[in-house]
Amino acid sequence: MTRAARSATAFAPGGVGNIGPGLDILGLALDGPGDTVKAEWTDEPGIRIADPGHPELPREPERHSASLAAMAVFERVGDERCRGRGVSLTVKKQLPLSGGQGGSAASAVAGAVAVNALLGSPLDPFDLLSAALEAEEHVSGRHADNIAPALLGGIVLIRSLEPLDLVRLPVPKELLVVVARPDQQLRTVEARRVLPAEIPRAVALHQAAQVGAMVAALASNDYGLLGRAIDDRIAEPVRMALLPGFREAKRAAMDAGALGSSISGSGPTAFALVRGAEAGARVAAAMSAAYTASGQHSEVRVAKVDRAGARLIRRNQGQR
Repeated sequence: MTRAARSATAFAPGGVGNIGPGLDILGLALDGPGDTVKAEWTDEPGIRIADPGHPELPREPERHSASLAAMAVFERVGDERCRGRGVSLTVKKQLPLSGGQGGSAASAVAGAVAVNALLGSPLDPFDLLSAALEAEEHVSGRHADNIAPALLGGIVLIRSLEPLDLVRLPVPKELLVVVARPDQQLRTVEARRVLPAEIPRAVALHQAAQVGAMVAALASNDYGLLGRAIDDRIAEPVRMALLPGFREAKRAAMDAGALGSSISGSGPTAFALVRGAEAGARVAAAMSAAYTASGQHSEVRVAKVDRAGARLIRRNQGQR
């Protein structure tokens, strides 16, 4: 445990939830943009938000994922370090709102990590994950497929939430992720409403087989098997109707040589897994062109998997 600081700033990366068939149980962190939260002590007790990070985000502490996570950290520490003290949070968002790149999860994780550091780092990663998960539950539902990789980095399997049991999976050396975000927004709660209440046995068995295949593929560096396993028959078929241009972008990605492609989290961002930078550039261009042909402006990039996860930002230091 370290001595409490006067302020602390943390960064958490965005990512891809579900990774196709792994609905709510698989996620990866992406290198590049993320959310940053600065936490500072104040004389006024309680948690307040000095800047929510975007004009459309709430300033009420009980509605913002970063402050909800900060409150959860306070509750878990619960000693004299918290009593009678207040914290002001300044959020810097680089991730799109309702964009399917784990924005609310990144804010929650960065908020939890920053406030934990402010208190002298009394909580371990599992406690921080629990705090961030509590915040995410209030905002978009109880699922950790974005929370876990944002905190821990890499590719993570959520084996269980009760009790919490996570498995960090190997990341193949040449694996890259193309993410294409059309100029759309889709709130997670809205995308979850269309999920089927019941699933036929054949679909459930197929989905379980694909998740098992993905774990085997990552462990054995089998890129072909990994691509074949990106076959979601639960969320993608029903969410596709909410995402103009996705069908065409996926088809273009596969035609250009992607290993596999699906919806990132709840959407609207689409993702494609590729092997190597050359394939990444080709697939990114194809997805961008497909969205344009569908009348959708899009932002497309090729990213590595972020293996570090959330980290504190020192003074005069950037995200890296």
